[in-house]
Amino acid sequence: MAAAPNTGLSAKQRGEIAAGLNKVLADSYALYLKTHGYHWNVRGPNFQSLHVLLEGQYSEEWAALDTIAERIRALGELAPQGYAAFGNLSSIKDGDPEQDWEAMLTELKQDNETVIATLRAAFPAADDAGDEATADLLTQRLQAHEKHAWMIRATLGGK
Repeated sequence: MAAAPNTGLSAKQRGEIAAGLNKVLADSYALYLKTHGYHWNVRGPNFQSLHVLLEGQYSEEWAALDTIAERIRALGELAPQGYAAFGNLSSIKDGDPEQDWEAMLTELKQDNETVIATLRAAFPAADDAGDEATADLLTQRLQAHEKHAWMIRATLGGK
């Protein structure tokens, strides 16, 4: 039997932090899949710029998934895996490739805002436990998704 990690956090604290990170991972994975799918299927007069915008976002999101899952593992918990596990945890619904580009971007803006809310909801467990490593990860992801939402909002003509 393997020994529990000695991170200075109790098993209860690690479990609570990992539970928040599991939801962050699931929402992040669902957003990655939708962003990548819309990258493939976007069309219209702005195709090239939208294709490039979405590629930059899904590439950044993909790289972050491993970091989130590895933080869960560093806490001594198992990361969720598989579509069913992610589907049960995520608040983000599948996209519709039949939509026009504005509807796709509007959804992605809202989905980034969902991930932002999920990230913010995960902070208290990390803060209460004094888990600076998780808090730093959450801060970095929050900055990334706020930037993604802003870029999409600006593309749609908003502030």
